[in-house]
Amino acid sequence: MSNVFEYAPAPESRSIVDLKPSYGLFVNGEFVDGHGSSFKTISPATEEVLAEVAEASDVDVDAAVKAARRAYNRVWSRMPGSERAKYLYRIARIIQERGRELAVLESLDNGKPIKESRDVDVPVVAAHFFYYAGWADKLEHAGYGTTPLGVAGQVIPWNFPLLMLAWKIAPALACGNTVVLKPAETTPLTALLFAEICQQADLPPGVVNIVTGAGPTGQAIVSHADVDKVAFTGSTAVGKAIARAVAGTQKRVTLELGGKAANIVFDDAPIDQAVEGIVNGIFFNQGHVCCAGSRLLVQESIADELLARLKRRMATLRVGDPLDKNTDVGAINSHRQLERIRELVDVGDAEGAERWSPPCELPERGFWFPPTVFTGVSQAHRIAREEIFGPVLSVLTFRTPSEAVEKANNTPFGLSAGVWTEKGSRILDVAGKLRAGVVWANTFNKFDPTSPFGGYQESGYGREGGRQGLAAYLQGGEA
Repeated sequence: MSNVFEYAPAPESRSIVDLKPSYGLFVNGEFVDGHGSSFKTISPATEEVLAEVAEASDVDVDAAVKAARRAYNRVWSRMPGSERAKYLYRIARIIQERGRELAVLESLDNGKPIKESRDVDVPVVAAHFFYYAGWADKLEHAGYGTTPLGVAGQVIPWNFPLLMLAWKIAPALACGNTVVLKPAETTPLTALLFAEICQQADLPPGVVNIVTGAGPTGQAIVSHADVDKVAFTGSTAVGKAIARAVAGTQKRVTLELGGKAANIVFDDAPIDQAVEGIVNGIFFNQGHVCCAGSRLLVQESIADELLARLKRRMATLRVGDPLDKNTDVGAINSHRQLERIRELVDVGDAEGAERWSPPCELPERGFWFPPTVFTGVSQAHRIAREEIFGPVLSVLTFRTPSEAVEKANNTPFGLSAGVWTEKGSRILDVAGKLRAGVVWANTFNKFDPTSPFGGYQESGYGREGGRQGLAAYLQGGEA
């Protein structure tokens, strides 16, 4: 009898999603036609056109900001926190009720595996609304005052479309602000479904407005004179442009930008557990994670053993249909991002690093890249310095804890890091020396609404999540 188990696909049905041929903008509680052109959003796994989406013009952005200002002045800022909390609780419950629909749509539009959107993204999204609903009538205890800022302009990326929306909208609404949000142009559909959820929850018109489009739409939001607060998650280059654009104004800004996180494995670490953490750190969401553990620092004495086990584990990863419940690594979000990954991987080859990927049959259509590990990497290599934002791991070695810290901090970024060791004293010592906003110990990529998240240096400033996440949306906050 054979011990080999045949792979049996287990696709999730997409019938639960009611895709519309075209989508407008969500302004003042209603879906409206835009004054600009439109663009297509496609499935990165198949290159199928999912829908035609309106591209908001400056006129549309202005209408959304005006709707947000009216709602702020007349309704939302005047509403007791206990009443705002009811709306947030209602939204959280509807997200749970429509969780399967949201997960399928997220995987269709983004390319991430359904088991991640179903088991990670959607539950954490609901948890954020529940968590900040609890804060809405307790702001006097947070330490940042109780006065909201006004209208928040929020621009989010394509790697976690729904989760980034929750990180932005939930604390803003809890504090009494109103919102104009722009989702990424490659992943607008779950934000537009969230607009339907706002209608279903009877959220007052204008409290949440969603305008779709590309860079110019985001620029119009950031530069609008009646926007009091700008929140952005995305690339460092765009973050710097936003910082320049708001310099000299009274606008408050939080930026959550790129990263090149170090995952440090010491010789006393439980190797199998560390291997799982490494895989989760870099191949979760195809490596489309700003805090991905894209630099693996391994103590020399265990490097060979760990790499052998890591390669054996990588060979079990299934790459393919994001709607298949067995898929571990889905599609790269766009052709543009795939070209970026290929460019930097080619640079790694040219610089002399050794590339390895497991045998992997990629689908013929769509945007795909196999799980990849580079060994023989030095700190001078571009693949060790630049954010690849894909399923590509660079491996470096170290001898002593001080060398590990020095190499981990040798980066312009500072978003996250991981430490793997059985010594609690070493965890505390190393974590205290790492210039990173979040340090995980014997785990990686764990998120909770009660815990603040954010970075240093070119990874941005301000915090999202936890009590500290309220600071960015209240007059007494520091962000």
